[in-house]
Amino acid sequence: MSNPLDGVSKGQQMPLQRAVEAISIPFGKPVVLEEDAVVQVMQAMGSSVSVLLEGRLYLIEGYKLDALGLDSLPRPTLHEDATDDEIEAFIWKQLHTCFDPEIPVDIVELGLVYGCRLDTLISGERVVNIRMTLTAPGCGMGEVIAEDARHKILGAPQISKVNIEIVFSPPWSRDMMSEEARLELGMF
Repeated sequence: MSNPLDGVSKGQQMPLQRAVEAISIPFGKPVVLEEDAVVQVMQAMGSSVSVLLEGRLYLIEGYKLDALGLDSLPRPTLHEDATDDEIEAFIWKQLHTCFDPEIPVDIVELGLVYGCRLDTLISGERVVNIRMTLTAPGCGMGEVIAEDARHKILGAPQISKVNIEIVFSPPWSRDMMSEEARLELGMF
């Protein structure tokens, strides 16, 4: 299946075909964008698109792309009998689809994810605990990135909660980026 965002370019104007819940940038809060509003594409990476409307930025997830008149991507999920290894692989795959709305490299390749742990509670519920950082302590995108990751990971029915802790120790540096990320950003 091809990505419907492949044909979308920065600056493109798109009228909303229906009301859609989006994540406000940089606050990370869900808001509803009204039908017929005309948004401007700021970045279309991975499985989501960031758009500008009336001077404010919003993130629209891939499974809601029909609101932009595009084919929606299926919401990421897992089969009911998934093993812990399959659940962990699913979590990392979803983290690879999360982008800082200002940087065209996913948060794993950027080196922002310091750790990810899947815990099973006595009740049998599975909880994901993620430790991550931001490229700078003053970066306002933390809540947006965390909310995007949380929504994507909660697509697995086996996961009941996702805790994301944003830490600044150790501080992020360019050395934490993968070689592919440095190539993409021209930081060699």
